[in-house]
Amino acid sequence: MSDSVAILHSDGGARGNPGPAGAGFILTRPDGTAICRGGRYLGETTNNIAEYEALIWGLETAKARGVRTLSVFLDSELIVKQIAGTYRVKHPNLKPRYQRVVALMRGIDEVTVGHVRRENNKDADALANEAMDSRSTVGDADAPAPASDQTSLF
Repeated sequence: MSDSVAILHSDGGARGNPGPAGAGFILTRPDGTAICRGGRYLGETTNNIAEYEALIWGLETAKARGVRTLSVFLDSELIVKQIAGTYRVKHPNLKPRYQRVVALMRGIDEVTVGHVRRENNKDADALANEAMDSRSTVGDADAPAPASDQTSLF
């Protein structure tokens, strides 16, 4: 069954910068019911890359599930401002991830992106941390592995 309208919360983190990192997301219906969630261990990378990887995975999952209208929330003000065009993406390892996000968003009819405080992004954060702790993939998301080149995470 396809959920055409959804909300995506994503979060990434690294313990150290760079350090062991994880990405997490939760995709919900507008009423708050979870559609799916996932956390993935990323190995050693930076916090910003982990944030992008979480967003990419969440967008890929939303698109694969037929979402046509998506509200995206993340607690990385940097990434929100980069997506909005307020900040330029300068780092060479972030540019391809930014381009992937833009391409994925173009494949969804309507996407809004907003910043939330950390306390309003607890579920995605918990999944990223659970993945870091277990050094594995957690949750029920069936999205493919990130298209990013895992050999150059930072």
